[in-house]
Amino acid sequence: MSTIKQRLENVKKLQAKRWENEDHWDTLNDLLIRELDEILLIEPDNTPALINIGAVYSDMGENEKALEYLNTALNLGSEDKNLFVNLSIVLVYMGKHQEEYLEYLEEAEDKTEDPLTFKAYFDPQSL
Repeated sequence: MSTIKQRLENVKKLQAKRWENEDHWDTLNDLLIRELDEILLIEPDNTPALINIGAVYSDMGENEKALEYLNTALNLGSEDKNLFVNLSIVLVYMGKHQEEYLEYLEEAEDKTEDPLTFKAYFDPQSL
């Protein structure tokens, strides 16, 4: 049985492959969600899994759902840079006021990235 850390490392590798295999985007997203859901069943307070599932939902355009997972990680006290960046991205896509997302971006500046997490995709041209 693989450890949670190994599973999160595999999730990060699979996430990177989504961009190389856009023909399989939906299938890979489904795999990512399934794996992250399983991790969260075992460890509901696993902040890297919460941050990553939030990023995947953001990439899928499901920002309300993404925000729920990201806020859970925030409420659990995560200090991961990717959490704050992802919160900013989701709030931008949700059309929130600039002050709301800039606060998270400023907070992200002094943080470090957890090697087990990743950022949601952000396309400023899509706004």
